[in-house]
Amino acid sequence: MLEAMDGSGTRRLFGTDGIRGRANVEPMTPETVMRVAMAAAARHGGGGHRTAVIAKDTRLSGYLLEPALVCGFVALGWDAVTVGPMPTPAVSILTRSLRADLGVMLSASHNPFHDNGIKIFGPDGYKLSDTEEQAIEAAMAHAEDRRVSSEALGRARRMEDAQGRYIEAVKSSFPRGMRLDGLRIAVDCANGAAYRVAPAVLWELGAEVVPVAVSPDGANINDGCGAAHPDTICRAVKEHDVDIGLSLDGDADRLVLADNTGRVVDGDQVMALIAAAWQRRGRLRGGAVAATVMSNLGLERYLEDIGLGLARTRVGDRYVVEHMRANGLNVGGEQSGHIVLRDFSATGDGLLAALQVLAELVAGGKPACELLSLFEPLPQRLENVRYGARDPLAAPAVRRAVEDAEARLDGVGRLLIRKSGTEPLIRIMAEAEDERLVGEVVEALAADIRAAV
Repeated sequence: MLEAMDGSGTRRLFGTDGIRGRANVEPMTPETVMRVAMAAAARHGGGGHRTAVIAKDTRLSGYLLEPALVCGFVALGWDAVTVGPMPTPAVSILTRSLRADLGVMLSASHNPFHDNGIKIFGPDGYKLSDTEEQAIEAAMAHAEDRRVSSEALGRARRMEDAQGRYIEAVKSSFPRGMRLDGLRIAVDCANGAAYRVAPAVLWELGAEVVPVAVSPDGANINDGCGAAHPDTICRAVKEHDVDIGLSLDGDADRLVLADNTGRVVDGDQVMALIAAAWQRRGRLRGGAVAATVMSNLGLERYLEDIGLGLARTRVGDRYVVEHMRANGLNVGGEQSGHIVLRDFSATGDGLLAALQVLAELVAGGKPACELLSLFEPLPQRLENVRYGARDPLAAPAVRRAVEDAEARLDGVGRLLIRKSGTEPLIRIMAEAEDERLVGEVVEALAADIRAAV
């Protein structure tokens, strides 16, 4: 199955999760970032006491691009409220809490420090739709025409209590009367946006906390740590003999776990655990979980066994959220660790998801290795192939190779090939009962794609 990155074929800047690129290179230059802010302000009504909340992660380039966002909004008469390094989900929460008109996060998520990106949230705390992002992109050509007079310029201010607000919002999602006393928890903050708030939440709820990767220097975000490098939290679990390990990515909207034995636990097992627990308590809505085409067939089978459905969407937590909103679901996410719990948040939140897992760990009285082994995943193989200006998926030889691979898996497994929406990568995923077949299919396809690059 070939998945299109975007159905319109007209988008240039916005991908599956906002705008992303190398810092100080187009499109992540101060000039373009300022025009994005101006276009967003123009699309949402111009001045008149309108407000944008602006956060960033710990990348060095945040010092370059945050002022550009502020300038863009202020130039159109908007007020800009900066909150400094904060998780992406905090922007969603603060935008609603402050009754702001837009929220903007500067982050490239799990990418290396030299990249950066822009994620935009509406006043309801949800990420903007494809249609709205396209409209902002179109408005960039004339956004400067909407600049206000010098008397009508907006103002900028720093919000000093933003971290405290987010910490209390996250803690309020934990079951009333329950504590984490007696639990030893390692948390890898990826030297990113949650390096202060994540350890604080766990400690305030009573846990003994082993912090990992909490010393950002502008260049070490995601560097051998965080959700994209789960080996780090696995080692920490074993070295410090903790009950569970939590690993967040650079902007803390993703969660990967390590159980008490040091085994990696992905988002599929987390969704299974939360969905089953909420179903038992009568809290699950819609009779299903929303996940992407990447989620393992083992999750689908487990949910069927307990009377729930699995609704699959395009890759990207925003598309999961759109399906959840349209169908009244309150649990969804991605295998990669974006977990969306709409009872508490309008977007993926690694820390919120972690607290729901920890609540089940306390309530169940089982070790994490038992709690987080709800189903046996089918053998699944993922491989990325980097490409340049030429699209290898358009090559006739690659298309023939894809057809051959689909024929080999017909009736016994799944194949998904797609372009990443955040990096110049072709992502290959195959899944089947036969692990050897899966490996052969992926290796052959990767070789054919590399040959066409």
